[in-house]
Amino acid sequence: MSAIFETHQGTSPLILAFPHTGTDVPADIWERLNDNGRILADTDWHIHKLYDGLLPDVTTLRATFHRYVIDANRDPAGISLYPGQNTTGLIPETDFDGKAIWKDGQAPTEADIAFRLAGFHAPYHAALAAEIARVKAIHGVAIVYDCHSIRSHIPFLFEGRLPDFNVGTDMGRTCTREIETAAYTVCAGAQGYTSILNGRFKGGWTVRHYGRPDTGVHAIQMELAQISHLASEAPPFAYDEHKAARLRVHLKDILHRIAALAATLPR
Repeated sequence: MSAIFETHQGTSPLILAFPHTGTDVPADIWERLNDNGRILADTDWHIHKLYDGLLPDVTTLRATFHRYVIDANRDPAGISLYPGQNTTGLIPETDFDGKAIWKDGQAPTEADIAFRLAGFHAPYHAALAAEIARVKAIHGVAIVYDCHSIRSHIPFLFEGRLPDFNVGTDMGRTCTREIETAAYTVCAGAQGYTSILNGRFKGGWTVRHYGRPDTGVHAIQMELAQISHLASEAPPFAYDEHKAARLRVHLKDILHRIAALAATLPR
């Protein structure tokens, strides 16, 4: 297996984090997945490609391991981000449709969770924390933009069709109102797209953990409906260049607006 994350260090005040685009699964874990699990359907397909080159000198951190190994955007204590709602855990037992992903008797144990927390989850977040500290040392502030995507129809998780743009700030707790407004204004004004602020996805553990505006660290999550940039939300989950080109215009606008705000934020 390759390195568990990839880092590109830039000089922008923004950090793009990609916790769910990885598809690497160690051989011993792969052998425990059933046929459904091996589809790896719950990947944030091609999101790092979608954002590539949109903002000069941006720092990026991408987990290369799949969320079925361990979910880098879940609380390491295993506490649910959405109490009372269907969701998947630190190591998912099912896919987003509620279907089993492990062979009978091969579901992860408490020992597996501890091992993967130490070997995958903790190193990824140590790297992210280090990049936040480095960027903040340059600018006096750091802004984490957590990049995600998900299928637009998943009855197990939500009713109906998910909006194209889903901006999450934990109800305004993880960043200043100016950052939230800058991002959502672009989404709401993007012709042909739908959007929502702090709807079904209010921000995962990453933005809730690091987003502390009073310390100069801001965080915002963007969850994109995959139909906005994939040819199909079914295997092989192919990237649609035409759809992506249209979407990238708006994503570029969002990133540039947020980056421009950094100089105005309190230190």
